[in-house]
Formats: sequence, structure tokens, C-alpha cells
Amino acid sequence: MCEQNKPMTCGEYDKSLAVKCINGTFVGTKTENIIAYKGIPFVGAQPVGNLRWKAPVPYVADDGVFEACHFAKLSVQDKSISEHQGEDCLYLNVWKADDTPARNKPVMVWIHGGAFVAGGTGIELFDCANLAKEHPDVIFVTVAYRLSVLGFLHLSHLPDGKDYPDAQNLALLDQQMALRWVHENISAFGGDPDNVTIWGESAGAGCVTMQPLIEESRQYFKKVIAQSGSPAQTNSLEESIATTNDLMKALNCKTVADLMKLDARTLVDTAAAVVRLRIFPVRDGRILPLDPWAAYSSGVAKDITFLQGCNKDEMNCFVSDWTVEGFKAWAAERKTHKYARLLSDEEKAKIESYCKEGAVEDWEPDSRLFGHSWFIDGAIKMSECQTQGGGKSYTYYYRVENSDPILKSAHFEEVPVVFAHPEFTGGRPYDPAFCKAMRRMWVQFAKTGCPSEDWPLYDLKDRQVMVLDEFDIHPARESEVKVVDWDRTWFLIKYYML
Repeated sequence: MCEQNKPMTCGEYDKSLAVKCINGTFVGTKTENIIAYKGIPFVGAQPVGNLRWKAPVPYVADDGVFEACHFAKLSVQDKSISEHQGEDCLYLNVWKADDTPARNKPVMVWIHGGAFVAGGTGIELFDCANLAKEHPDVIFVTVAYRLSVLGFLHLSHLPDGKDYPDAQNLALLDQQMALRWVHENISAFGGDPDNVTIWGESAGAGCVTMQPLIEESRQYFKKVIAQSGSPAQTNSLEESIATTNDLMKALNCKTVADLMKLDARTLVDTAAAVVRLRIFPVRDGRILPLDPWAAYSSGVAKDITFLQGCNKDEMNCFVSDWTVEGFKAWAAERKTHKYARLLSDEEKAKIESYCKEGAVEDWEPDSRLFGHSWFIDGAIKMSECQTQGGGKSYTYYYRVENSDPILKSAHFEEVPVVFAHPEFTGGRPYDPAFCKAMRRMWVQFAKTGCPSEDWPLYDLKDRQVMVLDEFDIHPARESEVKVVDWDRTWFLIKYYML
């Protein structure tokens, strides 16, 4: 049984580990020179009972004193990930070094990935103690949000759905509430509320590229780091409604009231079986614009600086996870039901020609296709649109290879590097000097808005990206690293997001 944070009613606690925030005084734990504050609520009430599928409740002032010693529950997801799960999951964690008196430290806020249906902050990989030890002049924060159909389920089209106008994008509103908490409380930890960088990978990167599209969110951060994610990871209104309808049919439900009678485990497990990889934030025209690319191109985020990029073999992690035969079957079904329907024969021929170039194994063309349409082209498109809108973007191409012959430079491979957890790199140790250099660039970007003096801004003429490889970090044009073929890229974007 996982331990829970409790109120400290006896009045006896270590004042050196306590931080007074608006919604309470939180008492952390110290290991060596790092103080961790785990499981701090950033809402006034957890999204349980009648608050399921409702916007997060703002936190309120509280004079109480509370433990901040234990990670909170993960949002409900696959049980194999953790037993410590529940709908009461909206908490955040803070790490700070105790041996640096400086105030107004830059703040890096991590939003985790997991295909919008998995993950959380209470796992070892996202423990920021190593990062805080290496960079004591930065405050690190990790935030949770509702996952799967608890965070992304279109309901307003149902007979009794008018009272749930935000259900399709609740997780984005959860993140916004966490960012508000950081803005209003981080100075108590020594952080600078006016120098906040939001940072994520995969679905988390998708989220941090969507937050700048939400007007109320933009006041809470100045910079974005997006690793392998973009607004391409969204559904249209039509797709989200179809997903809800298929789930309702499987659950034999017709109304929100019917859904409210079901426990979260039933909802999430049924969604995993019936609408797998169809749960995404929604371009609803309310919270997110109908066309995120146009919004960026028009300058909606021109005052926010981006660092973003992709990995050379993004989709290979899915090939490894699902097995080669499982991936081939999924890719064939996906292409039949969406790819064939959306593209002309000429467009399909161009894409297939590009994806077959240099392929050795029979699964590689499809891995390349989906790697580009899900991750690579979206990252480049983000840089393109942000630059068109008058904003700044630094773009990278990560190509360090895992020793696994399938994974290579797959999706997620860079995450243990930037979190300073070499035990998770898998198979072989990476060059420590390279790993430190990469982390230094991430932190330098959070401090100043520029990751390195020799890293050029992306521009519409040269389109330079920074190649990140062991013993070889250098800027190069996209054509030199074959990130994308600009005659074909729009077809891939069009395939995944209309």
C-alpha cells in the first residue's frame, strides 16, 4: 500500500523543509542537498464523483500544514504501470537545491507523455533529484493531469451533455491550473514566476505546444521545450465524436448519466480495448483552435520561444513494444481506414517512395511513415509555422542509437538523457560528456532562451536543425540529415491531422 501525505496537526515539523504556499504549508524531505516536495494539490477539489468530466476546481487559501513526502496517485490507466491509481490525481512535485541562496531561479515544468492514456509523475525516471543536483540554480516541477477518457472525452453532443462543455480537453485545463499554481506559488521555493519553461515529450510535447494556443495559459510561461510532439497529436470534432460514440456502444450507454454510473476502471479498460490510439486533445474551436498551424503562422505565440525536435527512428519503439508482426498488422489497418481514405493515388505514391528509401526490413517503410506523420514532420512544421508567425524556434534532430537493433534512435530514447537517469538508457551507457552537454543546452535554454551560442535559430531560408549525436553535435540543413522532404511533408501532416 502506497503511503499518502497527511495533514500535520501536531505543530511539530522541520521548518527548514517547509514552504508556505497559498493553499497550505508543505513540508518536504531532504536527501543530501536536494529538497523534494511531492504530492502537492494544485486544485481545490479532486475530480471525483460529480466533478468527473468537469473543469478543475481552483484551489483556495489554506493555513494548514501538510506533508509533501509521497507521490500522489497516477490517473487511472493500465494496471500494469502502477497499483497507485485513482481519479484523485491532480498533484504536482517540486525539487530545489538547498545550498544555493539565489532567488528568482528559472523554473522548468515537466508535462509527461504516454499517448494521453498512460504515465505520471510518480515514477523513478521523472524524479528530478539528479537534475537539481547537477543544476542547483534551477527549480524543477512535474505535474499530473487526467488521462484517457477521463481527460479527453467529447460529451456535449450527448442528450444530457450540455453541462460538460470542456470534457474533450479537460487534461489541458488541468495543466493550465497547475501552471497557474506554479505562477502564484513558485517564488516561495525560490523560483522566478516570470521565467518559466514548460517542457514535455510525446503526448507531453503535444500538450506544451497546445498550451500556447490557449489564451489564458500564455501568461504562465515564456519558453517551451517539445520533444517529439506537436499539435498534430489532436482529433477533429468529428473524430472525437465518433470515438465517444464507439465507446458508448461498447459500454451500452446512451447518456452522460449512464457513464457516471460506471467506475473509472471500466471506462478506461473499455476505451483501451475499443478506441485504442484514438484518444487525443480535440480541435474544438473553444479551447483549441480548429487549425493550430494557422494559429501559429498568424503569430499567436510570437512572444514565446521554442526548443523542439524529433528522433531519427521515432516509430521503432512501437515496433519493439508491439512486436514486428503486431506493428505490421496495426499499420495495415490504420492505412486502410485513414491513409487510403484521405490521400490521392499520387500523394500515396510519393509517400511510399520516400518511406522505402534505404529500408532493409519489411516493417521499416511503415515505421518511417508513421514516425514522420506522428512526430517528425509535426516538429518541423511547428518550427516552420512559429517562424512564419514572427516567433523564435530552435530545432533539433536526435540520432543517438540504442544498442537494440530495432529501437535505434526511437521515440523516448532521449528522455533518460535529459533527466540524468543513465540507468534507463538500456543496453549500453551513453557518452557522459554528450549527456551532460545535452542537459546543459536544455537548462541554458530555460535560463536564457538560447540553448547554445552555436545553435542557430530556425529560419525559412536555411532551415537549420541541430544534430544531436554522441561525439558529434553540429548544426545542419534539413536536407543534409534527411529529416524531411519538403515536397512530401505536407502529405504526411495532412494524413494525420485535417
